Amino acid sequence: TDGPPNPSCKIMIFRPSMDEFREFNKYLVYMESQGAHRAGVAKVIPPKEWKPRKHYNDIEDLVIPAPIKQMVTGQSGLFTQYNVQKKPMTVKEFKQLANSDKYRTPRYIDYEDLERKYWKNLTFVAPIYGADINGSIYDEGIEEWNIAHLNTILDVVEEECGISIEGVNTPYLYFGMWKTTFPWHTEDMDLYSINYLHFGEPKSWYAVPPEHGKRLERLAQGPNSENFSTFSFHIYFMCI
Repeated sequence: TDGPPNPSCKIMIFRPSMDEFREFNKYLVYMESQGAHRAGVAKVIPPKEWKPRKHYNDIEDLVIPAPIKQMVTGQSGLFTQYNVQKKPMTVKEFKQLANSDKYRTPRYIDYEDLERKYWKNLTFVAPIYGADINGSIYDEGIEEWNIAHLNTILDVVEEECGISIEGVNTPYLYFGMWKTTFPWHTEDMDLYSINYLHFGEPKSWYAVPPEHGKRLERLAQGPNSENFSTFSFHIYFMCI
């Protein structure tokens, strides 16, 4: 008999048609049938005719209530990240910062070159991250893959039980710039997480196949485990 699909746990890319895209739950089942879940992350490229928002020139006055400055220390693959909360700013102000000489993405040959620059310069010039902003900028009436209304059992929890769990059955917005980082983690209750990139530079992901997760944990508990308990990044929050 044939073994389970995607035995190499490769990250899979999907390009659904508009008809396929309309059925969120059905398409997720299809992705799993292809073994996409075994990689820990999958990429879905929406059909060209699908637009979650007609334009973005009207969000500049949106306020980022608690941007954080991400200060990173460490070396040799072991880093500590300190998140220092900053004063509120608008999306327009954030965009100006992100595109300034101090914070903008450096020139690069290809994404491998950019990745090298990221790790080489991680501890220099702490970036600003607009993270965990309640809400969505999808246009009203968008039904397909609307992160605020995915028509899953989590919607039932909110609608029928009146239970709202921020970032789980309600959406979060994130505004990033060069080097902003969300440390490695598993999702709440091992749920799937869905992310949509509205605009800007591509976003880089690192993933470990779930079936190899214990191997990563054993590595973190290895000879250097006295230096860290959560592997790769510690996170500390400070407010000023």
